[in-house]
Amino acid sequence: MPANLTPEYKKAQDWYRSASTDQEKLAALEEMLRTIPKHKGSEGLQADIKHKISKMKATAETEPKKGGKHTDIFHIPRSGAGQIVLLGAPNCGKSSILAALTNAPVNVASYPFATDRPVPGMAAYQDIHIQLVDTPPITAEFAPPGLVNTLRGADIIAIVIDIAADALEQMDVCTKYLDSHRLLPSPNDQPHADRVHLTRPAFVIVSKSDLAPTDTIKTLKETINRPLEYIQISTKTGLGLELLLQRCFQMLNVVRVYAKKPGLQPDMTEPFTLPAGATVIDLAFHIHRQLAEHLKSARAWNAPGIHDGQNVPRDHILSDREIIELHFG
Repeated sequence: MPANLTPEYKKAQDWYRSASTDQEKLAALEEMLRTIPKHKGSEGLQADIKHKISKMKATAETEPKKGGKHTDIFHIPRSGAGQIVLLGAPNCGKSSILAALTNAPVNVASYPFATDRPVPGMAAYQDIHIQLVDTPPITAEFAPPGLVNTLRGADIIAIVIDIAADALEQMDVCTKYLDSHRLLPSPNDQPHADRVHLTRPAFVIVSKSDLAPTDTIKTLKETINRPLEYIQISTKTGLGLELLLQRCFQMLNVVRVYAKKPGLQPDMTEPFTLPAGATVIDLAFHIHRQLAEHLKSARAWNAPGIHDGQNVPRDHILSDREIIELHFG
């Protein structure tokens, strides 16, 4: 009997496959078990999921007893096409954004400081996933000591502002915190060599935009002397959520490349993501470092300025949605 898996189950399965932490994998497995159709045809899958859940829970219970190895909860390994870390004041809407765009086990609450550690989640955008990371809130008086490490590991920092509250004060708290750790370029600073590697690209997510008049956002932009992009969203109405993911993808500045085995159709479901400007040899090293040393030739499809199937050199610069066939000697 076929399992006849539902879209909800497949979504949870995708979440499990893209999860970057054991906590996220466990939550995804439990969601898979909850959404799997309960009938004879799925009994084998149910048993397999239950076994994985039991194994992960047992491992979590025994790991602290094995020598007391320290784990940095503020270190979030990058996953997907890139990592966007959310920064903001209490109840600004960070957790609601993660809940709306990912399956991460976030605690969306009306009281402050409901998030006490970074929580990663994978947001689906077209045929890739972008990692969003919710973080504990900051105030003018307090910020978790380890938070700066999470932000330093990010590809992009997203400052989340509740436009229905005191937006100017929230922006002041966030920008001062980022400035104090040299994570945000200051408008009055001259370029300095020792700061180049510290700063991160940043933009502003204006949450709860359905609750504030448009002139509030205009005033915020005019008052804040920062060259930052503002993206208005509402997790309640869905306003701007698709645009938010689109801009995250564009700001990550990556290209999607589809691998094609000789004589077969390309795999158009799971592209490799590489930084814009990457070349054929970069792709080869990304796939397999040792094989890359034996790269003989490559052919390309869907690339600007060349014919489909044309041979391209090792230094050919890859474009978004290009198809590459690698030949190894």
